[in-house]
Amino acid sequence: MERSLTPSPLTSDGKTALRRLRVLETIEGLDEKDGGPPEACLQLCYHLSGLGHEVALYTCDRNLKKLGRAVVERKAPNFHIRRFPALELGDYNISIPLAFALKKDVRSYDIVHINSLYKFSSTVAALYCRLYEVPYVVRPHGTLDPYIFRRHRLIKSIYEKMFEWQNLEHAAAVHFTAFEEMELVRPLRLKIRGVVIPLGVNANAFRISGVSGRFRAKWRIRPNKNIILFLGRINFKKGLDLLVRAFSQISKGREDLHLVLAGPDNEGYGAKVRNWLESEGALSKTTFTGIIAGSDKLDILAAAQLFVLPSYTENFGLAVVEAMAAGLPIVISNKVNIWREIFDAHAGVVVNCDADELAGAMERLLLNPVDAKEMGERGRHLVKERFTWERVAPQMIELYRNILSGHNGRS
Repeated sequence: MERSLTPSPLTSDGKTALRRLRVLETIEGLDEKDGGPPEACLQLCYHLSGLGHEVALYTCDRNLKKLGRAVVERKAPNFHIRRFPALELGDYNISIPLAFALKKDVRSYDIVHINSLYKFSSTVAALYCRLYEVPYVVRPHGTLDPYIFRRHRLIKSIYEKMFEWQNLEHAAAVHFTAFEEMELVRPLRLKIRGVVIPLGVNANAFRISGVSGRFRAKWRIRPNKNIILFLGRINFKKGLDLLVRAFSQISKGREDLHLVLAGPDNEGYGAKVRNWLESEGALSKTTFTGIIAGSDKLDILAAAQLFVLPSYTENFGLAVVEAMAAGLPIVISNKVNIWREIFDAHAGVVVNCDADELAGAMERLLLNPVDAKEMGERGRHLVKERFTWERVAPQMIELYRNILSGHNGRS
């Protein structure tokens, strides 16, 4: 796997470096129930357009299937979204209108940024980019992580031979959001050009000056409770079995701890989590909030004493960065791919996917609030230094310009 496309400050093509770029992003869907990827994609588009570039986002929308036509939304002066009706086949969304639009429009863009693999939207986008010689970048969204890669292996292997290996090997770059994510792909021995550019957050939006009490009042959680917060999708990969066992262990005989599980339950996995909590005698100390966004998210971050994400796999962990931006001390597993950055900055505690280790880390931070507060401040500083859109978006434009410089040179 090559790593030659790390952005550099200069390009060899002066015209490419100066002119405004036309960028097309594609993603399967923008449903907030799908967690961080749609939000990150939207925010990147906003910030690329804020730098003066023309940005379009093409996506599927299952709610438009009766309408039968695309809907265009102007989100900012230089940014619009086109939503195309889609047909659901299980977890796979097919949109013929999207395919026709990509065939017609893709040549009018300088570069295409494709989100995820094993999706109709990503497959047809890469196909037309190759056909019309438009350079494209693929962001795998963690689909090549060994933990996810092993799932549904037979179906995926067929899809890979038909489409995905070509999509990846012909990409101008494969965009990984953490060095760890890229390293985990290395054993596949793919002939790809990898580049690491993180995701970002709007750090100032998470600057919490005080505790309002709104979240506790809404969910009837008493002021004397220390809230341990999990924020993310309620599904198999998030290590919730570990969190249940760890929380049960440290909360036995204590009435000052409360677990909050905040996030969408798209697959009915929450029923398993409730059963685990009930068998451990901890269900009465747990609150499930469902999906949390906007001011509700700020309220929950302000109310919590500790953020925990013990995932078995996590290609980036946008919720982790949001928690750090809010100044929360965090405990994460070493399968969250930004764990090295956090560990090196002493901005959080990193543990193995082990319930006892997780329990010990949570308990230490709860018993040492001064240390926890200092850790939270280091996390806030790390976000400002590395994980804001103001830092990330220019890196992405630099990557696009480097790609286009090489592409134009070959032409």
